[in-house]
Amino acid sequence: MSISKTCNTIFQQVIDDYHLQDFVEAVKSNPYPNSKLFEKMIYDKCWIDTIQWHLEDIIRKPDISPVEALQIKRKIDSSNQDRTDFVEELDDYFFENFSNSSPLNDAILNTETPAWAIDRLSILALKIYHMNEEANRKSASNDHRQKCAVKLETLISQRINLSKAIDQLLENISKGSVIISTYKQMKMYNDESLNPELYSKDD
Repeated sequence: MSISKTCNTIFQQVIDDYHLQDFVEAVKSNPYPNSKLFEKMIYDKCWIDTIQWHLEDIIRKPDISPVEALQIKRKIDSSNQDRTDFVEELDDYFFENFSNSSPLNDAILNTETPAWAIDRLSILALKIYHMNEEANRKSASNDHRQKCAVKLETLISQRINLSKAIDQLLENISKGSVIISTYKQMKMYNDESLNPELYSKDD
């Protein structure tokens, strides 16, 4: 099974598992053992994305109180950091996995790492799931459902293309025609030593 197919299968599994509980404090139960490290990491990664998707929905409620909104914003900030950390761990996994692949003399760089491409694939899975819900929501108008059905087709097409691109990228890294790189995000706003609002400006 290709990497993209494995990812897409697990993404759907995660989203289905979440919606069995369907609330942002849902308890995660990762079914993959440590011996299946990649699958385990992909499950954890998509779980973070799924929780954050619903936090983003909640914070946009027009009647949300300022106190609750701030609490949700803090959770989203924390989730974003967890998401970044997981992507970088996944890139480290790929970097180690391809450590024996030697780049060819004319090997090129890629603007996106394998893990960040998989991150986009995870978000696409969430978009497809929820757009499908909207395309079939009985309480919505026919016009709304039809528009969402068109958007759903576009999202599915994008997933097909992105999946193919990820598999091609990994194949090209394996062949040596693309140099595998890791791009650290270096997020500063959560770091007490880097965010001037978190440390004394008089230091």
